[in-house]
Amino acid sequence: MRARLVVATATLFVFAVPGSARDIGHEEALRLRRGGELLALEKLLGRAFVLHPDATLLEAELEREDGALVYELEILTADGEVRELEFDARSGTLLSDEAED
Repeated sequence: MRARLVVATATLFVFAVPGSARDIGHEEALRLRRGGELLALEKLLGRAFVLHPDATLLEAELEREDGALVYELEILTADGEVRELEFDARSGTLLSDEAED
């Protein structure tokens, strides 16, 4: 049920906000990864877990935001806080680390 809610919400958001993020499908992600255009998700998960030890991954998405490839990671920290981290998928730069509402 949660997965359906997330997909429905993400779809609504993509179509409701001009210039918003566009999800990258698995085939395109594989092509980009093989072409060396983005870092492996595992590298960025490692960085997320350094920032938030003992966290659990809840969701990971690869999106194109204003032409940039961005990994969006939703994690549950050890103290029960849900956080959303965004990383530049090409450089690995942390773009944001925010608590979810």
